[in-house]
Amino acid sequence: MIQEYLHKAMQAANYEILEDEEGFYGSISGANGVWATGNTLEECRQELLEVLEEWVLIGVAMGHQLPEFDGVSLKVESVR
Repeated sequence: MIQEYLHKAMQAANYEILEDEEGFYGSISGANGVWATGNTLEECRQELLEVLEEWVLIGVAMGHQLPEFDGVSLKVESVR
């Protein structure tokens, strides 16, 4: 389930070529704070996936509502 969520989120990623510097910038719309840069598109994509994984783990640990990506969501329930 988590792998499918990560996959769908990565499909929603947007990438830009950095004009002033060599490299790429990537972000995922709806996942605030999830962005990365890299010298190559593949480096940027790999870094973005790592940032996304950490963002999901922190969000789950803190009980945050995570966005849905292409019909896939992770339900976070509070444990008290």
